[in-house]
Amino acid sequence: MTRFESSEEVHAHLDMHRDWLGKYATNGQILVAGQLQSGDGGLLLAHCEDRSELDAMLAKDSFYIHHLVKYDVHAMTPALREWAFPMAWAPDASVATRVD
Repeated sequence: MTRFESSEEVHAHLDMHRDWLGKYATNGQILVAGQLQSGDGGLLLAHCEDRSELDAMLAKDSFYIHHLVKYDVHAMTPALREWAFPMAWAPDASVATRVD
């Protein structure tokens, strides 16, 4: 996501945004999320059945509702996953063999 409003406006909605992240992380749809080191946005990795499910989830984010960010969505089909990455999130991906 790219932030295009002032940090004051973002800060005013931060608790609601964090609650939204927590809700969808708890139910397994947001796998990881965080602020970019540049400070001008964030990144999240989501797992949804289809684009409409993702769009419905994003539409509930207070940052999106109040036009504080723009989401750039990139869909992908996992081809490879690290051995500890949950199979439920990439069921068809090959598993990299762990080397100790």
